[in-house]
Amino acid sequence: MDGSLPAVFVSHGSPMLVIEDGAAHRFLKGYSAQLRRPKAVLVVSAHWETPAPLVSTAVRPDTIHDFGGFARELYAMRYPAPGAPEVAGRAAGLLTTAGIPAGTDPGRGLDHGAWVPLMLLYPEADIPVTQLSIQPHLGPEHHWRVGQALRPLRDEGVLILATGAITHNLREFFGRRSDAGSPDWVTDFADWIADAVAEGRTDDLLDYRRLAPHAVRNHPTDEHLLPLFVALGAGSNGLSGVPVHRSHTYGVLAMDAYAFA
Repeated sequence: MDGSLPAVFVSHGSPMLVIEDGAAHRFLKGYSAQLRRPKAVLVVSAHWETPAPLVSTAVRPDTIHDFGGFARELYAMRYPAPGAPEVAGRAAGLLTTAGIPAGTDPGRGLDHGAWVPLMLLYPEADIPVTQLSIQPHLGPEHHWRVGQALRPLRDEGVLILATGAITHNLREFFGRRSDAGSPDWVTDFADWIADAVAEGRTDDLLDYRRLAPHAVRNHPTDEHLLPLFVALGAGSNGLSGVPVHRSHTYGVLAMDAYAFA
């Protein structure tokens, strides 16, 4: 797959990521320089859940402010990238051909799991973007299969950008300072994920809720980790992932990112 774009997973953390300086903010601002410019981006965000996969065919996706209680300036932000309806149709076709029935949604905009990292990666908003939903009730293996089905897009100039969180326990998040230290239950889990990705232990990753330390504490529900499995599946068979960033914010949010070639 020489010349293919990687499939990338990034942790999008709090919506404040787009305006607060920090290690993950700086990483995302610089990471696009390490990638070949895509013709389009397919975002798989933890914040769009549907019973079966849907891909947005919106021509001008709206910027969705699907959060509350954060800085006022966030609500004024817009990410006016054009949509990518042809890529959306192609993605839906690949999924259906692979035995994963998929549809399209002509009105879905970009939630903050999409536009927050995109605003840092591609601030000019000049690359077409479409978004794919997740199905939390179907678990990791389903999302891994989704990624496998979408793998050909990487050869077609499409960046598969999966966004969620390596750790995501909001009850532990609120009230913490952005520079708080990380407890062992967070670092142990993030390190386990890092080792399993680097060693290509796909079966262990798919069974992470049973095998990883403190899995349920870090993910009381696992919708924020499911995009990782899409990126994992979209990677080349037999190749392990590469950590492209590791950091923490608010102590309990691991902001790790991975590229799958």
